Amino acid sequence: MALKIIDHGSEEYQLMVKLRDDILRKPLGLTFTPEELEKEKENMLIAAFEEEQILGCCMLVEEPPSGIRLRQMAVLNDLQGKGIGRALMNFAENLARDRGFKAVTMHARKNAVGFYEKMGYRVTSDEFTEVNIPHYVMEKKLF
Repeated sequence: MALKIIDHGSEEYQLMVKLRDDILRKPLGLTFTPEELEKEKENMLIAAFEEEQILGCCMLVEEPPSGIRLRQMAVLNDLQGKGIGRALMNFAENLARDRGFKAVTMHARKNAVGFYEKMGYRVTSDEFTEVNIPHYVMEKKLF
């Protein structure tokens, strides 16, 4: 498995958008808007590949003045629980740390909180609704 930063607009990026659409959006009856995808040019786009097949992805979004947020974490359904998400998280955290960030935050879906807790994140908010489903803000300090 190869973990890498991918370029916005590339063929790999198109695979990433399709994966996120299939895993995160379609089940909720949602799609990406061109405006949403255009904003991603500024983000660090991270993906896991096995040869030409995308296995999982996430992105890091800088949030001024000094924060960074993990977004759009997705792993192919039949590969969940096989360590791909953990590898993506470690890669993303190392990138954030290398760029001088002290913590990573996220809006985690309620059904994924247990996974993130195992990765060292903690819930820092009350439950709230985003994309029509329950979420929590979670954070992990990077040392």
